[in-house]
Amino acid sequence: MDRLARRLGLSDAVVIGLGSMLGAGVFVAYAPAAAAAGSWLLLALALAALVAYANAIASARLAALYPESGGTYVYGRERLGPFWGYLAGWAFVAGKLSSCAAMAWAIGVYIWPDQARWVAVTSAVLVAAISYRGITKSALVTRVIVAVVITVLVLASLLLLVTAPTGATTPRAAIEGGPLGVLTAAGFLFFAFAGYARIATLGEEVVDPQRTIPRAIPIALGITVVLYALVAVALLRSRGAEVIATDPAPLASAVRALGLSWAEPVVRVTAAIAAFGSLLGVLLGVSRTGFAMARDRNLPPPLAAVHPRFHTPYLAELAAAGMVVLMVLIGELVTAIAFSSVCVLTYYAIANASARTLPHRSMQDRALPLVGLAGCLVIAVFQPPAALLTAAAVLAFGTIVYALRHPHGSASRPSR
Repeated sequence: MDRLARRLGLSDAVVIGLGSMLGAGVFVAYAPAAAAAGSWLLLALALAALVAYANAIASARLAALYPESGGTYVYGRERLGPFWGYLAGWAFVAGKLSSCAAMAWAIGVYIWPDQARWVAVTSAVLVAAISYRGITKSALVTRVIVAVVITVLVLASLLLLVTAPTGATTPRAAIEGGPLGVLTAAGFLFFAFAGYARIATLGEEVVDPQRTIPRAIPIALGITVVLYALVAVALLRSRGAEVIATDPAPLASAVRALGLSWAEPVVRVTAAIAAFGSLLGVLLGVSRTGFAMARDRNLPPPLAAVHPRFHTPYLAELAAAGMVVLMVLIGELVTAIAFSSVCVLTYYAIANASARTLPHRSMQDRALPLVGLAGCLVIAVFQPPAALLTAAAVLAFGTIVYALRHPHGSASRPSR
């Protein structure tokens, strides 16, 4: 048996998308973004949201046409050709494994900073155990996490908005600012958004995917944009960009400055819960893409095995969890975020290029894929050089692997 059971409805799909986006990103991305964009932080957020929206619409249209596990790995293969599908899958797996490591690290940093690495490892193992037993259980856990995170984000933001600004006596950082800083900041904030199309990678497990997926993705993205804008406005009013840039946990520090002894622990625990929920959602997407690639023999075929009882790609899940643990043991949080952003932007660039080949029913269908493609490429190029070069090396290595495995098939025509 190599097919997955369809068990996810619209609400489950929206919740999984929210769980993937409302993770550690909203708690850790504002500091480096503020350091890059300064007072232009909201413009960087708007740019990241615009690119995310274009990517989401492209993914939704493609997922409705190809409701299979794998996301852009499938879309690129079907619309552009086997190599582009493979490259998208390779970029997604590499970027999201790094993202999983970043989420696991965030849990450790917020819960037990002195033992952050080992808390991160334990979190990755626990998430793998939940995912292993079935996607409906994963969706149930994510639903609870999303409700808690939304409640705390709204309450903390409202506290900051109705209280006098507190940044005057706090050390301030030098910021880059300007148009180039906005592009760099947009990449950090894109990391916080990059979960909106997670449900597309689970297309084979969605009930009535032609209707459910195109509705779920924009709903989840819209809710997240509103929440992120609320948090950004609250932080800027309360602390200012120069102060936000000095602290890796700006929201926790901002509520602490209010003098409310209970507020900071609540935010820190919520951040860890959010990172756990995001880790769960992202690991689901990585394992499903790995499952699809293994089914096509672009990864080791045993990874395509489906559990006879739980109907999950359990070997792909275990392999992904093992890689996350390894990356946590040898890597760090900031580098994981930057590397993930470049790889995932590459993935969505291929998604937009694929969407460009679909019939154009409106001007939006014609324009949005171009906006998404250009936005992904431009933001990726302006990420920190070390992350950009490392991601380029990983993608080049994947290209070499493909060329060696398919010496005469690199230019195969897509099947439409």
